[in-house]
Amino acid sequence: MRLDDEAGSDNIEDRRGTRGGFGFPGGGGVQIPIGRGGGIGLGGIILLLILWLVFGINPVDILNGGGGGGFTVPQEESPYQEIPGQQGGTQQNDAQKTFVSKVLGTTERTWEKIFAAKGERYVPPKLVLFTDQVRSQCGDAIAAMGPFYCPLDQKVYIDLGFYRDLKNRLGAGGDFAQAYVIAHEVGHHVQNLLGIADQVTRARMRAPRTEANQLSVRTELQADCLAGVWAHDNEKILDQGDIEEGLNAASAIGDDRLQRQSQGYVVPDAFTHGSSAQRVRWFKRGIDTGDMNQCDTFKTDNL
Repeated sequence: MRLDDEAGSDNIEDRRGTRGGFGFPGGGGVQIPIGRGGGIGLGGIILLLILWLVFGINPVDILNGGGGGGFTVPQEESPYQEIPGQQGGTQQNDAQKTFVSKVLGTTERTWEKIFAAKGERYVPPKLVLFTDQVRSQCGDAIAAMGPFYCPLDQKVYIDLGFYRDLKNRLGAGGDFAQAYVIAHEVGHHVQNLLGIADQVTRARMRAPRTEANQLSVRTELQADCLAGVWAHDNEKILDQGDIEEGLNAASAIGDDRLQRQSQGYVVPDAFTHGSSAQRVRWFKRGIDTGDMNQCDTFKTDNL
């Protein structure tokens, strides 16, 4: 990607190097495991119940990565390891932060233009960089959950160590693959601004598990398509081979591929993000059309 001339975003919140415990104030130190390396405090449990009863947000979704995810990597020995520039504190101007800032800036300009054409105002999300664990208004999270978007605070969360696993464990390296991850999570923010996320959450609350999973799949595939719309709008900064990197990343994080890698077999009814073929198809649809109206995954029988 050619990002040298692109202005970075100021909507970056750098929490790397912060290593506080899980839980919210008043949690009393009570911990319930939610994955390798951490737990959620009593205050966090109370918040999850509030999310369930008041906002209709399924706590299981929160524990699996917030209001919108789509990027998890099967874990082996340990989740994420330190990356250069994170040990003993944060280097404020490191290359990775600059890259993320510039990519986020391109998403802001793309969606500001698209929303303006609709007579609406785009309010960009904050992007939070963290190491190992983080606190959001959707609950506490660990890096092993992967990048996620929280609709309650309108922030995207990412531990940059995820990019190493994306490359080394899933074979999906490259700068555009990394940018696609950000654009996908911003796609969830767009869904939130349009009211789609809230509608889906409420529908999932009323649906049986298999149907709820299907709604989740459609949500994730739409975010992939919206990421493709961003890519189409930023064609001028793409190098040869970038699109292939992105499509490879979309394929690498398909539910069927991840299930086969982690457990040796595939359970389609358990899909929550879409198969590799589906994720590639919808990402490519956004890239080819550049039209968010072509990203309605909820009104098609052909995912």
